[in-house]
Amino acid sequence: MAVYLKRGATAEAKADRDRSVRDTVEGILADIEARGDVAVRELSIRFDKWDRESYRLTPSEIQDCMDQLSGQDLKDIEFAQTQVRNFAQIQRDSMKDVEVETLPGVVLGHRNIPLNAAGCYVPGGKYPLLASAHMSVITAKVAGVPRVATCAPPFNGKPAPAIVAAQAMAGADEIYCLGGIQAVAAMGIGTPSIAPVDILVGPGNAFVAEAKRQLFGRVGIDLFAGPTETLVIADEIGCDGELAATDLLGQAEHGPDSPAVLLTTSEKLARDTMAEIERLLEILPTAEHARKAWHSYGEVIVAENDEEMLRIADEIASEHVQVMTRDPGYFLENMTNYGALFLGSRTNVSYGDKVIGTNHTLPTKKAARYTGGLWVGKFLKTCTYQRILTDEASAMIGEYCSRLCALEGFAGHGEQANIRVRRYGHRDVPYAGRAEPLVAAE
Repeated sequence: MAVYLKRGATAEAKADRDRSVRDTVEGILADIEARGDVAVRELSIRFDKWDRESYRLTPSEIQDCMDQLSGQDLKDIEFAQTQVRNFAQIQRDSMKDVEVETLPGVVLGHRNIPLNAAGCYVPGGKYPLLASAHMSVITAKVAGVPRVATCAPPFNGKPAPAIVAAQAMAGADEIYCLGGIQAVAAMGIGTPSIAPVDILVGPGNAFVAEAKRQLFGRVGIDLFAGPTETLVIADEIGCDGELAATDLLGQAEHGPDSPAVLLTTSEKLARDTMAEIERLLEILPTAEHARKAWHSYGEVIVAENDEEMLRIADEIASEHVQVMTRDPGYFLENMTNYGALFLGSRTNVSYGDKVIGTNHTLPTKKAARYTGGLWVGKFLKTCTYQRILTDEASAMIGEYCSRLCALEGFAGHGEQANIRVRRYGHRDVPYAGRAEPLVAAE
């Protein structure tokens, strides 16, 4: 039976925090819907101390941001974007349009149709997370979305040059320096100056995530997201305390509410890791955030064997799962609930977050039980169609349809079938209005 050497915040504490965020977001969305750009501007001044005539950046402003980066900076962004674009294209190529004759004269098919407009949020208030531009904008463009709008908050009182460069290089059609709930609402609801989009994607803080959740239905969203989560599954053969501690804190630095969990079969590794975490917190430049996250939400679990680790890991359903054991393949073959897997000590979550090519917008709060992360398919609608080529096929399908409609009592539906049986099958079929089948089986 598993032993918890350290536990995180209780479910009640998390629920109280979520309730407060929910109420705040609900009021702000209502205000933006009622007052549009006026409310957006007031909120930008209030939360970001940022105001300007138009929040959309001009071509010259975008170029100025790019000019502030070194040649190596631009090459590094280009390298990362190439990896993301390549993998997104591979995913897109795997999605084929289909057309098949399922019965003589009956043709069914589907087409993968890009959405018309996507809104991509790029976090940047605390850290300029330019990688989120790669993950959202490039993926949308590979899917074929014709209009991609992006929003990112100001950083240190101005547009973040690296974020703006990444947005432009990724192919964004509109770039706004606007953050928080007001950015998500402006794209999702629309204002006189920002046309609404069809889907909202990208990570963000709890308020951004809640705004997306409340707008879901009016627009699509990539997924329901919460604070960044990481789970390290490790044993003494595949990992040591320093490596586990580094990888846990590397994600805990996202913010003070980011869960970081160690799951291991070794109590020695568990205690070594806890000691290394305290040591690293004395020297890590982002320790202020990482320490709060670790102390409030960090967990250390010692399981009896790999099978128990697998069971616990699937219950946790973490966003990021890093596996550093003697047999990482066991978890690849058997785990079912995770956002992304990072197998072996040679890789890590940061590679996935920044550069390797897989998407870093991933499910949190146990959403990995029913969805994967952002990918090219999120920007596509798989829409079906049908075509009947012969009179005989229409009449044959119509007879089955008529009898099935009668079972349900749908007379109008049944008459849609009956009129075609009369016209194309030359059968004397009564008009609708009776409960019994209108076409007898032969």
